[in-house]
Amino acid sequence: MEEVLTLIKREIAEIEKVLEKLQISQHPFINQVSEYVIFAGGKRIRPLICVLSAKALSSAPLVNLYEVSLLLEYLHAATLLHDDVVDSAEFRRGRKAARNLWGNQATILVGDYLFAKALKIASRLKNPEIMEVITDTTLLLSEGEVLQLLHLDDTEISDTAYYEVIFRKTAVLMACSCKVGALLAGSEAFAKTLFEYGYNIGMAFQIIDDLLDYISQETGKDRGKDFMEGKVTLPFILAYREAPPAEREELHRLLKSKSTDQKDFERAYYLIQKNNGFENSLKEAKKFVEKAKDCLSLLPSSPYKEALLFLCKYLLERKK
Repeated sequence: MEEVLTLIKREIAEIEKVLEKLQISQHPFINQVSEYVIFAGGKRIRPLICVLSAKALSSAPLVNLYEVSLLLEYLHAATLLHDDVVDSAEFRRGRKAARNLWGNQATILVGDYLFAKALKIASRLKNPEIMEVITDTTLLLSEGEVLQLLHLDDTEISDTAYYEVIFRKTAVLMACSCKVGALLAGSEAFAKTLFEYGYNIGMAFQIIDDLLDYISQETGKDRGKDFMEGKVTLPFILAYREAPPAEREELHRLLKSKSTDQKDFERAYYLIQKNNGFENSLKEAKKFVEKAKDCLSLLPSSPYKEALLFLCKYLLERKK
């Protein structure tokens, strides 16, 4: 375990070093807004799993591996900027959201720039398969935002529809990261396997994220923020399904209320907990993690494979 943690820390340090060297734009304002979100304390999960996937499949040095992995961080940062505008967010990772400093228009435009920057980096590889993976991912990310908007305040959303949203919003970028790593290593044979691994840890990651919105004090945003914005996530869906009619009606009313406050949230929290929403959500996340582990069973043994396995454990235990 100590060796694996050392390896992960070393790879993250290398990612950070390359990230600090790269110039995002020649325009200072674009750099200012981009760096504000990129250097706000993110976990670097996406570039990390890209690097680990590549190194798990190839012992030979891979040219520009870290630079390519960072296009995934640019895509992620772009989605965060857009999310904050769509959600009218006040905070992101414990700091004021970019929109509160530079306005909605500038925030959206810089997000667009980061999407374009990621596509530019991908195009330089002159690898049609990687380019297709990246462009497909950007389309799905956009779909995810639209689907989430359509299901706002939708207490009747099924868990299947919820999974479609979180696949597009979160899991697809994780899956893309792993597949790009495999393709950079020249291993088409394992590209699909690692895509599945990324999909499963991405699904688990978002379920845990939605769970933490209810139960954690360490996420850097107000507890219950998603609920008060009308976002229907898995803890609510599973509790709503199990709740008796009177409590289901109360949950419906609390979510739909245009003046939901902290007291309303605490009542919803109690009802969701009572009807096993949190417990059953964690069980669902664990199922996805087990599937991710199964995918890795096909990979050759290496410290990088062990690091990918460790991330499965980390996802379930994280507090923010």
